[in-house]
Amino acid sequence: MKKKICIVYSLYNENITKKMFERAVKLLKSKGVISIKILKVPGSFEIPQVLSRVINKYDGFIVIGCIIKGKTKNFDLICSAITNGIMDLSIKNKKPIGNGLVTSFNEKQALERLNNGKEAAQAVLDVLKIF
Repeated sequence: MKKKICIVYSLYNENITKKMFERAVKLLKSKGVISIKILKVPGSFEIPQVLSRVINKYDGFIVIGCIIKGKTKNFDLICSAITNGIMDLSIKNKKPIGNGLVTSFNEKQALERLNNGKEAAQAVLDVLKIF
């Protein structure tokens, strides 16, 4: 596939996000995607900002991040802000953004969702075929 794909990958909870990232890259390569740009960010909250700066440079995007609920309301606010930001960018710019953002109550739940990166990558490729 000759499409240019960008992966925005959060380093926070990297024991989880690294595995999700690796599965996404493996899927893309197996589908013949050769142009993959990787942008690492400190945490998931930075993902929409980075996407907004590079949205016109790539055909599709995959976001990889993991947010595990703590004891404060911050979890709900951060998850909503990131999800809304990603969706707004996708619709406004008419670009597929695969959401590989895991939001869970604990690490065990997050580890059960390691395929989210792979699934987000497949979703982007499927949408690009429609376009």
